[in-house]
Amino acid sequence: MEEIIREAMEFDVVIVGAGPAGLSAAIKIRQLAIENNLNDLSVCVVEKGSEVGAHILSGAVLEPRAINELFPNWKEEGAPLNVPVIEDKTYFLMSDTSHKEAPHWMVPKTMHNDGNYVISLGNVVRWLGTKAEELEVSIFPGFAAAEILYHEDGTVKGIQTGDMGIGKDGESTHNFAPGYELHAKYTIFAEGCRGHLGKRLINQFNLDKDADPQHYGIGIKELWEINPAKHKPGLVMHGAGWPLSETGSSGGWWLYHAENNQVTLGMIVDLSYQNPHMYPFMEMQRWKTHPLIKQYLEGAKRISYGARAVVKGGFNSLPKFTFPGGTLVGDDAGFLNFAKIKGSHTAMKSGMLCGEAVFEAIQAGVEKGGDLAIARVTEGEDFFAKELTSYTEKFNNSWLKEELYNARNFGPAMHKFGQWVGGAFNFIDQNVFKVPFTLHDLQQDFSALQTVDTANFKPNYPKPDGKLTFDRLSSVFVSNTVHEENQPAHLKLTNPDIPVNVNLPKWDEPAQRYCPAGVYEIMENDDGSKRFQINAANCVHCKTCDIKDPSQNITWVTPEGGGGPNYPNM
Repeated sequence: MEEIIREAMEFDVVIVGAGPAGLSAAIKIRQLAIENNLNDLSVCVVEKGSEVGAHILSGAVLEPRAINELFPNWKEEGAPLNVPVIEDKTYFLMSDTSHKEAPHWMVPKTMHNDGNYVISLGNVVRWLGTKAEELEVSIFPGFAAAEILYHEDGTVKGIQTGDMGIGKDGESTHNFAPGYELHAKYTIFAEGCRGHLGKRLINQFNLDKDADPQHYGIGIKELWEINPAKHKPGLVMHGAGWPLSETGSSGGWWLYHAENNQVTLGMIVDLSYQNPHMYPFMEMQRWKTHPLIKQYLEGAKRISYGARAVVKGGFNSLPKFTFPGGTLVGDDAGFLNFAKIKGSHTAMKSGMLCGEAVFEAIQAGVEKGGDLAIARVTEGEDFFAKELTSYTEKFNNSWLKEELYNARNFGPAMHKFGQWVGGAFNFIDQNVFKVPFTLHDLQQDFSALQTVDTANFKPNYPKPDGKLTFDRLSSVFVSNTVHEENQPAHLKLTNPDIPVNVNLPKWDEPAQRYCPAGVYEIMENDDGSKRFQINAANCVHCKTCDIKDPSQNITWVTPEGGGGPNYPNM
């Protein structure tokens, strides 16, 4: 392919990802710019989804602490926080038919939801997008950040958006359109969990050298419209136990009563699971058959489905957030508080702290004679600080650090000691007194998988009935997932032989099961040999394959902008 000539656009700040963290950063920067008469300070947000909110998926119960700070008058300004939590219940499913409710006093305080709201995070993010645009933030949905751009001295220069109209063969088609170069003084990466550029930056700048390995779960969610007689707006239910207990896997479930006779429900399965036969999607389907859950769903209608990886290493797994020319915020860095099963308020706060640091650095540079209109004039200019170390200082002096530090043992305790002993440890640590030591979980999630010859138990997954339980393809259909069919696969195999020659005999190729969208299949050729098939058009961008593949042979990169799910109300 001949060299592509790209148009370059200059901004003061470029932000990758229009989620809670990225939009909060953009809003905070522009709020401060307007307050301090730096009205020309330019902020650009690129979003790979077809619209702001299209790729946003969360439970979600929102703790309003960060939004209270960002928009003290959010209620008057119409933020879609319409359902306050009125009741909080926690259950242990003891078998496929029985359960026990935990008394409220026994539940770790981090999981109490007084003062919180049942929300659609997608709708909250759409609202944040409108507030950002009112502050003259430039938002470009449908543009995926595909590459990181560097100055000659190794400082991050900005990003390049993906080319459109590249065929499966890697050649330009008749509707080829080159991606743009977006240059900035500072580039903020807010891609969400396991961001593909964030992953590269962590490796490039060795940002995680002093951190524990990051840990993940896969969250699988459905949105249902239920019988109004069974609907209790503001009822929050959490639980653990069956069916994950059968395979010794850890994780939990939720069922939240939202507005408009809708409930959001789902399961998070820790990706440190060991049994290669375990099938997270089918575990979630099977869970719905428990009488405690089924009672709400009988005669109801499923509206939407989605899945995404959840970052859950917490404080111990936080990388360094800053590097020359840029920063990591939100789930790209791993700010989710798994002890609360919440990451929206922490993502927003990280974006706000970063936004303050970015604004102060630009303001100081302008006072020294730097130019607002130009991203960076010459190599080696010293008007603007190369690295935003003040972002780290702001974090260290914030409630965000205090909250994550206090929850640092939650995940390691559950992994090391299991549901019952780990739960007891966390009750003491969160409710009684803070233990004076730190637990560490140093095993990478992908390395936990047992081989098929050592995994004795194989779960039985009943055939979906199409009313209460479903298959993956019909689920992907209601996620409104669309990709341009003629484009290179965005799921890259380092070695195409590994799935059949290594993963299949050792682990029965677990990609067939851990993918919640049916992207990966083992097919039989006419001669009886096996081949690995990738149905990239099904991908809901959850990143589980990039995390859990035991050979670490799959790399998720962004497809053409605008592709992927289009989540309504999720």
